[in-house]
Amino acid sequence: QVQLVESGGGLVQAGGSLRLSCAAAGRTFSIYAMGWFRQAPGKEREFVAAISWRDSNTYYPDSVKGRFTITRDNAGNTVYLQINSLKPEDTAVYYCAATPRPLTVGQITDTRRYDYWGQGTQVTVSS
Repeated sequence: QVQLVESGGGLVQAGGSLRLSCAAAGRTFSIYAMGWFRQAPGKEREFVAAISWRDSNTYYPDSVKGRFTITRDNAGNTVYLQINSLKPEDTAVYYCAATPRPLTVGQITDTRRYDYWGQGTQVTVSS
């Protein structure tokens, strides 16, 4: 089992920045990749970033490229999501997820491929 705990959400004005953290514990040696997803009210959960545990390759959808950056603290099993130039449409609950299974580039964006999820952290962007 892998336990994930997110932190760093909050209320921020449009144009500001936030850094979300996700601390992993338990069988972290089994992790293949970790990802960040978000879910706004009334919408499906969507992929925003992922990082491969072995080689730290990163993946983003076009909608957030240039504003979102995922990084990993190799020493502490913590993954970060830096969000810059925040927009009101970034308002959502942000979830961290992990998978022990090797994924293709196409699969890494699929919520169904991730076995472990955190409880989520709310990000609210005011205009």
